Amino acid sequence: MHYRAKKKFGQNFLKDQRYLQQIIEAIPNTQAQMIEIGVGLGDLTEKLLKIHNLIAYEVDRDLCSLLSEKYEKNQHLELICCDVMDLNNQTAWLHPKPYFLVSNLPYYIATNIILRLLRDRLCQGLVVMTQKEVAQKFCAKPSEKEFSALSVVAQSVGEVEFLFEVPPYAFEPAPKVTSAVFRILKTQNPPTLQDLQDLEALLRCAFLAPRKKLFKNLLLHYPKEKIQEAFEILNLKDCLRPHEVSTLTYHQLLKLL
Repeated sequence: MHYRAKKKFGQNFLKDQRYLQQIIEAIPNTQAQMIEIGVGLGDLTEKLLKIHNLIAYEVDRDLCSLLSEKYEKNQHLELICCDVMDLNNQTAWLHPKPYFLVSNLPYYIATNIILRLLRDRLCQGLVVMTQKEVAQKFCAKPSEKEFSALSVVAQSVGEVEFLFEVPPYAFEPAPKVTSAVFRILKTQNPPTLQDLQDLEALLRCAFLAPRKKLFKNLLLHYPKEKIQEAFEILNLKDCLRPHEVSTLTYHQLLKLL
């Protein structure tokens, strides 16, 4: 399929068969509906269709026309031409039944997509490719410099694993950054939407100035006496930076504050 990538959609098409196969091998056994965001030229789609029925979302209407013609007779693919960020459902965002997402996400909007997936209890997990820096933020462990609010949210819903890097030459056109694939497998009982939204509000405050002390950041939104009491109960030092506090401790802080 001959097609010129559009910058406004952040299109970089993964063409290297080795990395495409590695993505497929990273998918767990699941009975959930398989979903893809950003079909592109269909290279990953082709491999997904060999193992699952697939619902695929594509925002580019020119690509949709080409893909509709290509897959016209394929009964295993449902192609939906729309911007997923325009879908307003907080739960059952991409499908009314349990689903698993596998995608080479558009980099300019990848973080927002992943956060919406983490909030949706019907999403059982995901294997996605993003910029390497974004993947590191979702997958970082406490005390690592990349550990962030994104790390805490991801680890709050399940098991997070950084899988492998993907070099620029694996794409057409080649991006200016290194990419990476990571996986999130949700627990059977992830936090409710309200619990996650409350946690995100705390984390926005905690990581507002990542290099400053956590105690000082929290002072912007919580009474000093309340913070001191919480730190004493949890045996936390006043000098701790936001990235030095574990996911569990953030949940404990949320309850106390």
